[in-house]
Amino acid sequence: MHRRISAGIRHRQRFLRAADGGRTRDLELGKLALYQLSYRRNRPDITGRGLLLEAVKRRALPILVSVAGACLVGLLIYGVSAQSASRTLDEQVAQGHQPQAPQAAHVLPMLNAPTSASLTSFRGKVVVLNFWASWCEPCQVEAPLLERNQSQLERHGGTVLGVTYLDASPDSVSFVRRYHLTYPNLRDDNGIFAHSYGTNKLPESFIIDRRGRVVAISRGEIEQGFLNRALALAQGS
Repeated sequence: MHRRISAGIRHRQRFLRAADGGRTRDLELGKLALYQLSYRRNRPDITGRGLLLEAVKRRALPILVSVAGACLVGLLIYGVSAQSASRTLDEQVAQGHQPQAPQAAHVLPMLNAPTSASLTSFRGKVVVLNFWASWCEPCQVEAPLLERNQSQLERHGGTVLGVTYLDASPDSVSFVRRYHLTYPNLRDDNGIFAHSYGTNKLPESFIIDRRGRVVAISRGEIEQGFLNRALALAQGS
């Protein structure tokens, strides 16, 4: 009887050891799996293949975004460059003529406002029409100059009228806030209005008299001398 009990105890002990061993192996496998997941997340594989896969995974999204952005910019540049800029206005002004401002009745949405306006809306004022965009570095230089002259123009029946060219509205709004611009700004989202002035580079500005005629053109960053012409026109007319 004693032998049978001892044999039964030994058999049970072997069974428990076997059972514990199984659970132990399952636990160790679970720990190994978690360790491997943690290891892959926190430390790169030291093998060449692992490094490559890790690099691809980490860089794939930024690369795709960069490529997409480059393609978009490339298409934009191509589309703008493919249209030869008209210099008809420049020729007429150089010859002493004062042509009517193109597309004066073309309605554009106001920047950061639910209303719209056109150049005709400012008829009777001397207008410094300024094409700009937030991504344009020279525009960042001339914006404070335009703002400094706005108050004087207003006192004499004039205004700066900004027109954003192919620019994202949130970026344009941030630009206006950054430079504390108080003069009105319109959005030319498709470039049609700007192209009617031969504008495909930025910045470009035009002085338009009270009768809506173009009297001066600046293809590039303006200087105070250009604005002095607008001020003199506003004061003398």
